[in-house]
Amino acid sequence: MTAEAEQRVAGHFDSRFLRSYARTKLRSDPVYRAVLERLRGSAAPILDIGCGIGLLELYLRENGLENAIIGIDHDEPKVAKAKAIAAQYSGIEFRVGDARDPVPIGTTVVLIDVLHYFSDDDQRVILEQAARAHMVIIRDAVRDGSLRYRLTAAQERFSRAIRWIQAERLNFPTREAIAARFEGFDQEIAPMWGRTPFNNYLFVFRRSSEGTTNR
Repeated sequence: MTAEAEQRVAGHFDSRFLRSYARTKLRSDPVYRAVLERLRGSAAPILDIGCGIGLLELYLRENGLENAIIGIDHDEPKVAKAKAIAAQYSGIEFRVGDARDPVPIGTTVVLIDVLHYFSDDDQRVILEQAARAHMVIIRDAVRDGSLRYRLTAAQERFSRAIRWIQAERLNFPTREAIAARFEGFDQEIAPMWGRTPFNNYLFVFRRSSEGTTNR
């Protein structure tokens, strides 16, 4: 992302905190580029579950991706901020919604830092719904007992304490629990922590041309 595009995205926000947050995230978090690279060449509509203030959507547009995008999040103030900005871009819609809602068949589903706010049963529902899509991209921290995992859990507890994250619980999944829901998909699983101390992994599941039928 060019410095000019980064400034355009950050400049959309109406507070110094959010402008600083946007710039820091876009510069330091490798997930935006990773998602963009895996979406190149696909015309499928994108469903971004847990969109927050809409940084991914703005990043994709500023980098030339023209797919229709719907972002959903349960946090109404964040969705309101994203909606106010989306009016300046075509083909982007933001809605208040639940991560457990049904997923339309034929979409690409993106879940960035969402699963660890849900119980085991809810994670199962979310992943089974996502498995209706033709491609699923997940970035989340995983539970494995490492120092990175402990640092991630501490940072998340802080985010909840200051109310930046509106979540009832922290329940980090294992790599195996995520992958188990995508039998019949081609799977790509790799560390995605970049320069951060967090125990993040990227999961990309593509429905094989010989794979399972839509569920």
